Amino acid sequence: MCKRIFDLGLAGGGLLAFSPLLLLTAFAIRLTIGAPVLFRQERLGLHGRRFLICKFRTMRDAVDRDGQPLSDEQRLTRFGRFLRVSSIDELPELFNVLVGDMSLVGPRPWISAYEARYTPEQMRRHDVRPGITGWAQVNGRNATSWEERLRLDVWYVDHWSLWLDLRILLRTIWTVIRRDGISAAGHATMPRFDEGRPNGSGTSPSETSASETGAARSQDVTGETPPTSAQKSR
Repeated sequence: MCKRIFDLGLAGGGLLAFSPLLLLTAFAIRLTIGAPVLFRQERLGLHGRRFLICKFRTMRDAVDRDGQPLSDEQRLTRFGRFLRVSSIDELPELFNVLVGDMSLVGPRPWISAYEARYTPEQMRRHDVRPGITGWAQVNGRNATSWEERLRLDVWYVDHWSLWLDLRILLRTIWTVIRRDGISAAGHATMPRFDEGRPNGSGTSPSETSASETGAARSQDVTGETPPTSAQKSR
């Protein structure tokens, strides 16, 4: 209950304080990338419940001749890169906090296609609401491995306190200022979690369904997936 009150107070105050920045960013995205301004995607939340995360768009809808999404490096715009470096792209998630899908602090919500890759121990990261920032984000951010981030997420679940949340929020400000761990080495974003990794039941990626593999292939940890040529024709 204390955590929820804490979230509501800071998220509500944050939306009021950042409302001019939110409007200015939305206008700039509309001019540089186009509509829609916001990016929504299904993510895993508390106890594995699905919800739609809301972020500012940072990538163009660009595909190759076969209708497949171009690489993140090719789709990420200069302004979009600035939004990620400054973490401004995450500000719309304050709305997710207000409606109860997320918390200010907690394990980052990942795409639902990753659920089968968790071990039972790693799935414990969903015993709390996902957060805009978390223990893993102030201990390496995207520069750490998936396994390390999962370990840090579970550590947070086991050691949560309101004081720990305050520490994480303060360290997040410093992390953003220093631009620490914005992306993994050699990637515009974090590589896919399920790439070459067995899932929690011991099934290799090659044994998953084609539809699941195709969905995961075109989505990174940020999850911005452009429409294919078939989708555009609808």
